[in-house]
Amino acid sequence: MSLPQINLDEPQYDQSTYINRAKHFLIVTNPLNVFASSEELKRAAKIVNDYRAGKPVPDVKNVDELYAAKYLYDSAFHPDTGEKMMLVGRMSAQVPMNMTITGCMMTFYKSTPAVIFWQWANQSFNALVNYTNRSGASPISKEQLFTSYCMATGGALITALSLNRMVKNAPPLVGRLVPLAAVAAANCINIPLMRIQELKNGITVIDNDGKAYGESLTAAREGITAVVFSRVAMAMPGMVFTPVLMNYLDKKGVLKRIPWANSPIQILFCGFCLTFATPLCCALFSQKASISVDRLESEIQEKIKKSNPDLKTVYYNKGL
Repeated sequence: MSLPQINLDEPQYDQSTYINRAKHFLIVTNPLNVFASSEELKRAAKIVNDYRAGKPVPDVKNVDELYAAKYLYDSAFHPDTGEKMMLVGRMSAQVPMNMTITGCMMTFYKSTPAVIFWQWANQSFNALVNYTNRSGASPISKEQLFTSYCMATGGALITALSLNRMVKNAPPLVGRLVPLAAVAAANCINIPLMRIQELKNGITVIDNDGKAYGESLTAAREGITAVVFSRVAMAMPGMVFTPVLMNYLDKKGVLKRIPWANSPIQILFCGFCLTFATPLCCALFSQKASISVDRLESEIQEKIKKSNPDLKTVYYNKGL
């Protein structure tokens, strides 16, 4: 059976609407993708690469199977470099990793050693995710990587410990919300620092045919700002609704009767929230972001006017 011509560089669903972006990211961030074997990923990569090269793909019987291979490939390979991403850095690992770390941050928020450990664990994981999902083949030196990591982790710890002191005598619910403030502050530090090369050198902007016109600092700033916003929004449901739930259970005496259930309840409820919050917040902005040509740097505008004067909008990978 011959397959129709499909552009596998584009998602299956039109990304101009939020609903379609949500469908796209529900598939890409599916936690079950974490369990795909190396053989399955290798097969998906071969199908995608062969199809892009115009070679026959006898293993694929229909369009649905082709898209299934594409989405499995997209979940594990970087969209710009084509490199296989580290397992825990993939967006499909967000739910299992974050539900464990977030649940523990909110369970052990009163103990200073526990706050230090879990904020460190969270920012270590975030740094890995931010580096793995950076836009393009943006090289970053080991020195810059270490500096960025230390500053992001330090920012989270200072925020968490300072807020814990401030709310020591506040109602229990206020104390339970401290981890969210620390995570939000850390994301504002961690993401820009882990992608500092993009802020220095810019992100490649392309037209619909994939032709590159240069590196834009404006696109880099907009893309990274969008990622910071979506990551904070992603953390909010689990880190707001979980404290509300736990505060309610505490008042009802449930946690006194079964104290061992404190941590499991928080971890599982965080997992439930993150299962939906992760794709829905990734979908707030299209990964293939657009920017008007007249908002780009003057040298890029000049280059576009010379080679393609009718071009009004260009695109870039904002990262996740």
